[in-house]
Amino acid sequence: MIDFRLDRGSGVATYLQLVHQVKSALRLGTLSRGDRLPTAKEVVEKLAINPNTVLKAYRELEREGLVSGKPGLGTFVERTLGGAAFTDHARLRKELTRWLRSAHTAGLDDEDVRALFESVVGAAGEVKGATG
Repeated sequence: MIDFRLDRGSGVATYLQLVHQVKSALRLGTLSRGDRLPTAKEVVEKLAINPNTVLKAYRELEREGLVSGKPGLGTFVERTLGGAAFTDHARLRKELTRWLRSAHTAGLDDEDVRALFESVVGAAGEVKGATG
C-alpha cells in the first residue's frame, strides 16, 4: 500500500504530488498490477486535503491507463512503469547510494546533487533523442 505524503512548500499542485508518488511506486515496484490505492476518504483523513484533489489525481492516473476505479471496491493498479527489471533495482540502488556518499564527501548538498542529477539526465535524454 502506498503511503502518500505532501510537500506543501514544493510549489507542485497537491493532486500532481499524488500522481507522481503513484508513478514512482509503479517504477520502483512498490505498487504492482492489482494493488488497491487508498480510498479518497483514507487519503483525506491522513493528509487533510479536499476529497476532490484525490479524485482528480485518480482520474489523471485513470486517463493514463495506470489505474481503474471499480465501483464499491476501490481504485486498482492496471499496469506498472519502468524499463529495468526489478531485480536490477537493488544493484542500481546500491551503486547510486555509493555515488551519493561520494558526492556528499565531495561537499555537495542535496540540492547540488539534484541539480547535477537533473543535468545529467537531461543531457542523456538529448543524446538518446539524437540517436534514437
